[in-house]
Amino acid sequence: MAALLKYKPVKIRSCKVDRKYGVAAKDVKELLKKGCKLLQLPLYGAHVCLYSDGTKVTEEFFPTLPDNTELVLLSREETWSGVICDIGQLLSTDRHGDGLIEAAKSLLYDEQSPKRRKILTDLLLNLEDRSELESREDDEDWFQGVDARFKTKSAYMKFNCESRIRGYVKEVDHATRSIQKAKVKAEYVKTSKCLAEMLKAARYNGCYFDRTEKERDRLCTQEGWFTCQGTFDQDVCQSLHSINPYGSRESRIVFSTWNLDHRIEKKRTIIPALLQALENHKSTELNLNYFYRLLFTRDNLKLVHIVCHKKGAHNLSCDTKKILRIASNSKKGHHEAKGKKKRLM
Repeated sequence: MAALLKYKPVKIRSCKVDRKYGVAAKDVKELLKKGCKLLQLPLYGAHVCLYSDGTKVTEEFFPTLPDNTELVLLSREETWSGVICDIGQLLSTDRHGDGLIEAAKSLLYDEQSPKRRKILTDLLLNLEDRSELESREDDEDWFQGVDARFKTKSAYMKFNCESRIRGYVKEVDHATRSIQKAKVKAEYVKTSKCLAEMLKAARYNGCYFDRTEKERDRLCTQEGWFTCQGTFDQDVCQSLHSINPYGSRESRIVFSTWNLDHRIEKKRTIIPALLQALENHKSTELNLNYFYRLLFTRDNLKLVHIVCHKKGAHNLSCDTKKILRIASNSKKGHHEAKGKKKRLM
């Protein structure tokens, strides 16, 4: 039987180094012996698998392999999941960054497939990342179209967030026009002003987009990466959307399409609940902290990719137990109990 075995040429490499070596062997046992000597790995526990998908190469499988199949030689504790392992190693180091950028540009130049062009374009967008640069002086391209008063990326991103949340104040104010009763309108104006003052004191929560803020206050990593928090009815983004607007001008512009989405909706639910409460209560009786959190904070806001921004009705309601201040609820309960006592008498 041994005389029938033929030497099979294969390409072998380790999981840590991508350099390949040509080896010819009659079986896996001989391949392991030669490979371990060549790659300086311990023979005990060594095993070999396909580079493409990590399938283990057995003695029975080995003869069926095409000549020059690429294999990975692993020590006892090492594993290989296929080509994805190489991608992971490339992404975990900047050592091949420049080479990857040039290779991607070259491939993109000759590529005709729209799908592959999209993949290469997205790859280039993330590879040509300059998020480590912060000042206008260091990354002038990022600041194209940005007002000259902003000298750092973080300052502009903070302003960007403030502007979005200031817009919610305007929407709250705009509801005043729909109020017919003078007393209700007066109380609503007071409420609106109080909410605006609370938000102003919190600096319009611009910290959410500012990577220089403390971790508990920002929505991004220290490097500036934002992760989509998923649709209003999901705990996480199923598509794993992420973006670093600090990395490039294009990413900054694309980030403007991301939304701070109200789980309990602002126009459909929160503002109407506020108006309804003021029909029978003064502004001083309302739990303004509750409405403030719903309108302007992460308690009710989710940062979402445009695809994860559902425009339909969310069908979520305000908590009726939190609309009024505790003192007001207690007072209301006291009056109800008093009225009940009178009826009994």
